[in-house]
Amino acid sequence: MAKIKYEPVSHDHEVFLKKALKRKGFRKAYEDLEEEYALSREMLAARFRFGLTQEAVAEIMGTTKSAVSRLEAVGKHAPSLTTLKKYAQAVGCRLEIKLVPNSRLTDRSGQTAKKEAAG
Repeated sequence: MAKIKYEPVSHDHEVFLKKALKRKGFRKAYEDLEEEYALSREMLAARFRFGLTQEAVAEIMGTTKSAVSRLEAVGKHAPSLTTLKKYAQAVGCRLEIKLVPNSRLTDRSGQTAKKEAAG
């Protein structure tokens, strides 16, 4: 049997994204998942900073590698806050969640939202 040498495929995300954004429907789909992509990037960066594999994170969390893989994948899974907290602890972080005012809302829309929230 021939010995196969592993050679990772290089990937330039900027080039990929530039091409993909030209495809019909891609931009909207990508923008609709903006928060999920941001979360995934944060999770991966934290895991790499801590020097852990998915297997190691899974062991710390008391789960499987495939569960961690799904957790890090965009659009495949909607994790609970409990799961995100466990992941954060496993990679040496704490979970921080913020509600950020939408800058696209006008003052009038903000007033309407305040009235609706007040009941």
